[in-house]
Amino acid sequence: MRSAILPGVRKESDKAKPVTVSVVGAGNLGTALALTLPAAGYEVKIIAGRAKSTSARVTKALARKVGARFVELGKQPLDTDIVWIAVPDDMIAGVSRLLAPSQDWKGRIVFHSSGALTSNELAPLREKGARAASVHPMMTFVRNSVPQMAGVAFAVEGDAVALRAAREIVERLGGDAFPIRKQNKVLYHVFGSFASPLVIALMASLEQVAKAAGIRKQDIKQVMLPLLLQTLRNYLYQDAASAFSGPLARGDVATVRKHLEELKSVPEAKKVYVALANLALEKLPVRNRKAVERELNHLTHEEIVEGMRALRKRIKLDSMSVRGMVEKGRRF
Repeated sequence: MRSAILPGVRKESDKAKPVTVSVVGAGNLGTALALTLPAAGYEVKIIAGRAKSTSARVTKALARKVGARFVELGKQPLDTDIVWIAVPDDMIAGVSRLLAPSQDWKGRIVFHSSGALTSNELAPLREKGARAASVHPMMTFVRNSVPQMAGVAFAVEGDAVALRAAREIVERLGGDAFPIRKQNKVLYHVFGSFASPLVIALMASLEQVAKAAGIRKQDIKQVMLPLLLQTLRNYLYQDAASAFSGPLARGDVATVRKHLEELKSVPEAKKVYVALANLALEKLPVRNRKAVERELNHLTHEEIVEGMRALRKRIKLDSMSVRGMVEKGRRF
């Protein structure tokens, strides 16, 4: 029996015929969806991908693992209630165009899970009668790790019917769906980037400095873990200002000066340190603010010389480029 509210999607109470799902793409997110949806009562019937791509072997292996059928993208119909496109952002529109003429889309529901892109990427399928939505979990997905979806926030936007289906799936996964306006999706995604991938970039700088300080690679995580966890707890249970500590918060100019001097041996990390410290000056409680700011933005003689050298090199390259264009114009 079909649901009157969600055309093309069966009621959960119809145990003999669960809602069927095709997952397009077997990357980190597609794999996580294929592995977690069955526990929420959905049948992952198809895993779709390109037969001749470098990831074809992985896609077929995922299909076998979840008891689904491998379908070559655009060559065979995706005869399921829901089609969930889980491919990189710059491929979503192309996949939509490829799928649009391949079958009848009336009454089917199609999702993509880009954090930055809207459901407009699915326009070719929408024009063929599909109900479309973007459904983005605020979670990190990496190889060899499938996170729990319980408690995860999902930003959703799109057609009303598709949104109802999305909210039902999120609820059954144990997550929390919330509406996001199309015009806000890019900044929403930046928000998520600050919460995960840019934190990992900061951890990479942390490791650079730890090695420069003589800490063995195998000891780095053990040494920093209690500090990192307590910092996160302080932020989560209080706020950024209350969780802020260290020499900047104390206004310890001499220590900041020493930090900057030693960080000359790790120039990439120094750039990160200065950028984050300047942000702290703007947004967080810092004592001796003006003195700290002068120290952070003070350029040494060597830095001035290096900057001038880089500027002269840039000017020389620009000049050569202009001369080249002039000579090319003369030939014509």
